[in-house]
Amino acid sequence: MTILCVRFQLPPAHEAALPGLLGLLEDFTPVVEALPPDGALADLRGAERYFGRDAVELASVIRVRALAHHGVDCAIGAGPGPMLARMALRDARPGVTRAVTEGEVADFLDGKPVAALPGVGTATARTLCEYGLDTLGRVAAAPLSTLQRLVGAKAGRELHEKANGVDRGRVVPNGVSRSLATERPFTRDELDPDRHRRALLSAAGELGARLRALDKVCGALTLTVRYADRSSTTRTRTLKEPTAHSAALTRTAYEMYEALGLQRARVRAMSLRAETLGPAEQASHQLTFDPTDDKLRRIEEVADRARAKFGPHAVMPGTLAA
Repeated sequence: MTILCVRFQLPPAHEAALPGLLGLLEDFTPVVEALPPDGALADLRGAERYFGRDAVELASVIRVRALAHHGVDCAIGAGPGPMLARMALRDARPGVTRAVTEGEVADFLDGKPVAALPGVGTATARTLCEYGLDTLGRVAAAPLSTLQRLVGAKAGRELHEKANGVDRGRVVPNGVSRSLATERPFTRDELDPDRHRRALLSAAGELGARLRALDKVCGALTLTVRYADRSSTTRTRTLKEPTAHSAALTRTAYEMYEALGLQRARVRAMSLRAETLGPAEQASHQLTFDPTDDKLRRIEEVADRARAKFGPHAVMPGTLAA
């Protein structure tokens, strides 16, 4: 086990605390990849030799230091590679490191559903399940040619390797986060479309503020609606141009919500995820003759400065203040 995947138990929208927590990992290894808003990958191959301790022992030290210096607990997964460390983290809980050794990889993967494998989306999982390949053990035992016929040559080869525990991923120091997410749960199963839209307005506003604080823009937005029966619907839409503009994110969120055509749906929670993040300074913005858009952007800048000085709730849309 040489890779740790750490998730710090941070309150929502507290990415500002992450750099200090990453410093704890960098005390042990320079090979640290941030996974905002609350996680990181750390390659401990050199640290195990230098400190004379294995990854699990080093994870315990990291947890104690996070609690002592920042008052933050963490859940940690450990594995031979980044993929396995991420999967181990899903089985971890605060205070305990879930470790997967080289000899345990086959047993660890065998009974897991195929959707648990990173990179396997809903459509791919559905296709595999239709042919009885509903667990990673069955996928690992299936002939490579069969998988390639079902999901394509490249995807089939990658799926076969991952299901057999072959982890070709690596930890990329200072890697750019690919997504940010926020969720709006309801106190009770909510039927009112107006309350659904208010939740989306709040979530899009938060995502925009977080993106601007990190000097990032997103190229796509994903909406997930969770229902009272524990089922969910997910839709993703590519934006016309990468943006961190809250109004643009809100419009896209509304459009995806309206396209679902929900009627009397009992909604338990709604979440938005900003995908395909990139540096704001490299993003282009289509000029417009609409003065309203320029006015909204100027108001947004002023509101960001007010929130930075007086707190996240200093400025908000009137609809949310009611």
